[in-house]
Amino acid sequence: MEYVVIALITLGVLILAGAGLVIPRFRRGKPTLPPPPPSAAEVIGKRPTPTVEPDQVAPPVEIEVEAPTAEVEVEVPAVLPPPVIERPEPTVGRLVRLRARLARSQSTLGKGLLTLLSRDRLDEDAWEEIEEILITADVGIEATMVIVERLRDRVRVLGTRTPAELRVLLSEELVAALEPQLDRTLKSIPTGTNPAVLLVVGVNGSGKTTTCGKIARVLVADGRSVLLGAADTFRAAAADQLATWAGRVGAEVVRGREGGDPAAVAFDAVRRGAEVGVDTVLIDTAGRLQNKVGLMDELGKVKRVVEKQGPVDETLLVLDATTGQNGLEQARVFTEVVDVTGVVLTKLDGTAKGGIVIAVQRKLGIPVKLVGLGEGPDDLAPFEPVQFVDALLGPAA
Repeated sequence: MEYVVIALITLGVLILAGAGLVIPRFRRGKPTLPPPPPSAAEVIGKRPTPTVEPDQVAPPVEIEVEAPTAEVEVEVPAVLPPPVIERPEPTVGRLVRLRARLARSQSTLGKGLLTLLSRDRLDEDAWEEIEEILITADVGIEATMVIVERLRDRVRVLGTRTPAELRVLLSEELVAALEPQLDRTLKSIPTGTNPAVLLVVGVNGSGKTTTCGKIARVLVADGRSVLLGAADTFRAAAADQLATWAGRVGAEVVRGREGGDPAAVAFDAVRRGAEVGVDTVLIDTAGRLQNKVGLMDELGKVKRVVEKQGPVDETLLVLDATTGQNGLEQARVFTEVVDVTGVVLTKLDGTAKGGIVIAVQRKLGIPVKLVGLGEGPDDLAPFEPVQFVDALLGPAA
């Protein structure tokens, strides 16, 4: 019995306890959620507004606004026009057109001789004066003696006295002294597949590179196509100077490095000339003193190397007419080394000694083929004895 009572009591307690847990839920209904957190605006609004003193106010920040930049014009490099190729005037008659350049030589040589020959009485003193004029004009002692002796004989035999007749006699003797029978043509016509090769040599300061450029113009004027070889590798400006001359007539230049082997440049120039089929290859060499054995030997090497491809058709020696009789020694040494075939006599317009032409030819047997009578690009003319003497003597009275 006791056990039953205890079981009933225990059951009742459990029932009451369960009811205590269930009844509150029914009273509350739905479960309540915690309130949402305040918004940022509400929090800020609840903060106290800070008090700022006037001196604590930061100065306004100035913002620089760049003005709109102007449009940048991009400079487009101008297209350079092609170089103007010059066409030099034909060389025929060029010496006649340049006769005024011989004015100084004319006054000293031609007019002086004609004045003496026109005297009423030609005594020994007059003939000695004639000899002095010829020697002063660099005709040379030997050539002077020959000219004077022939003049004396012809004047005595013919009895010629008028100025016009005397001028004819003097002209004939001077022309004869210039040996007009010598071949003065430039051998610039190619043989077979090889171009003609012209080697230009000379001493320092004779104007060789400039003269080389003028020779190119002479050849172009006579209808030749030309290629230039800048074998003067010792002077930095020589190749540039030659290129400037070549560009004016549309010619190509073969050049090497500064200080390089001039013989190699000359060889390459001839080979290039054969490849492109030009008529003439003109090779400029370095100026050198005739008494420098090493430099002269090097010049001989240049010629030997070039001749491995074919003969050198012309070796032109550039002589300064103002050097007078000193030019003869220069010509002699160069002739021994490279077999000079022709002389280019420059600066005849600046000297009263036009007789150097006679001296060079008589002493060396080498014809003067070109003469320079000015600084212009076309002031180099083929030498013609009759026209030269005519210009020296001036117009007939």
